Amino acid sequence: MGTSQDSKSYKVVTYGCQMNVHDSERLSGLLEDAGYVKADQEGDPDLVVFNTCAVRENADNKLYGNLGQLAPAKTRNKGMQIAVGGCLAQKDRDTIVQKAPWVDVVFGTHNIGHLPALLERAAVERKAQVEILESLETFPSTLPTRRESAYAAWVAISVGCNNTCTFCIVPALRGKEEDRRPGDVLAEIEALVGEGVIEVTLLGQNVNSYGSDLGDREAFSKLLRAAGQIEGLERIRFTSPHPRDFTDDVIAAMAETPNVMHQLHMPLQSGSDTVLKAMKRSYRQERFLGIIRKVREAMPDAAISTDIIVGFPGETEEDFEQTMHVVREARFTNAFTFQYSKRPGTPAAEMEGQIPKAVVTERYNRLIALQEEISWEENKKQVGRTLEILVAEGEGKKDDRTDRLSGRAPDNRLVHFTRPSEPVRPGDTVTVEITYAAPHHLLAEGPTLAVRRTRAGDAWEKRQAAPAAKPAGVMLGLPTIGAPKPQPAAAGGCCGD
Repeated sequence: MGTSQDSKSYKVVTYGCQMNVHDSERLSGLLEDAGYVKADQEGDPDLVVFNTCAVRENADNKLYGNLGQLAPAKTRNKGMQIAVGGCLAQKDRDTIVQKAPWVDVVFGTHNIGHLPALLERAAVERKAQVEILESLETFPSTLPTRRESAYAAWVAISVGCNNTCTFCIVPALRGKEEDRRPGDVLAEIEALVGEGVIEVTLLGQNVNSYGSDLGDREAFSKLLRAAGQIEGLERIRFTSPHPRDFTDDVIAAMAETPNVMHQLHMPLQSGSDTVLKAMKRSYRQERFLGIIRKVREAMPDAAISTDIIVGFPGETEEDFEQTMHVVREARFTNAFTFQYSKRPGTPAAEMEGQIPKAVVTERYNRLIALQEEISWEENKKQVGRTLEILVAEGEGKKDDRTDRLSGRAPDNRLVHFTRPSEPVRPGDTVTVEITYAAPHHLLAEGPTLAVRRTRAGDAWEKRQAAPAAKPAGVMLGLPTIGAPKPQPAAAGGCCGD
């Protein structure tokens, strides 16, 4: 498309898991490479791309509702184009164009690199282009990228999933796991650090099985240690692991590598061995709690979060009480909880013993109440501690009204702190003392103890000074929980098993 597209604007709308967010960064990079520019808030963009999710409840209704709202804009602007990609596109294929014939391009999870060419073909041929590949053609990390954050970044270490959880359709849509070579991952991290990034989150559908197609069962722990040697990289996180593959060498790597954060997202899904078996989750309660104990022995300060599904088909009250038992024993910092609902195309949707909605809701509310109590108790333990906070952009919804700023502690807890007297930028760090704890955040109401200006803050400032280089807009259909907005909530329902 080249320079002919210089004046064309685009908007990317993202739903679903962290892998989708990362894919949207790639889509934005591809479009900007092809000459598009990020759309302003006002007016109709020349191109709208929906990066969809097939896992969230009513995902298709949300998509078709949004497509319907765009139909009048498409009528007003004959040159406007609409593209639909992601997991729902991979699943529904031709159905999208049948239901919304004003869509120009439908593409799948395996061919996001083809989007610019498909848009051009649709414009020339004046008909919808539907291209769904069954296997990955190009690893996404080789594509141009417009990063959402100047100071924190996703780095994909694998795509696809080899698990067969009965509630999940993602392996059918994302394909079998394919791992990147460690050297490629490390080279990307080094390049990001060179650009000013000081925090990376290693991303995979199941990071602990990394190395399965490389023939090295300890590949992930080795990758953590190697990344820990990169000068200038201050914080390393990862999501999501699977209890089946979580090994002692990974715990040791976390404990012994200073810049690997003592934060772990470990999806439980259910505390009942019977339900775990029905889910095809290849671990049991004893194994899960054993991992938690080992992590806490190695890292007493570790913040551990999880995903839980309530009301899976066949779940009895006794089964649910087993989940409550694990929650009490594990004492998660926070939990992303889901009421089970049928997902077309998954084995669980056809199972007998579907639980009435009222029963599921009642159990869900009990679980929420218990976890809120534990989250608050665990956060209260942070009061009086002195923490270094990585200042974030857009984390505190009330910051302007309260004259506070917000950021993330090393263990990823959200901290709101009093605005320092000296200038501080997203990507800089501040040292504060925690004075108050709520279930989902901490407060530091006293004066800032120290401000450290960083290369990441410099990178953020440089980006702000160059409007054309601002990151492409991505609107998420999920709660955001940190830069680069990791979303394990989505992982539990699909990718982070």
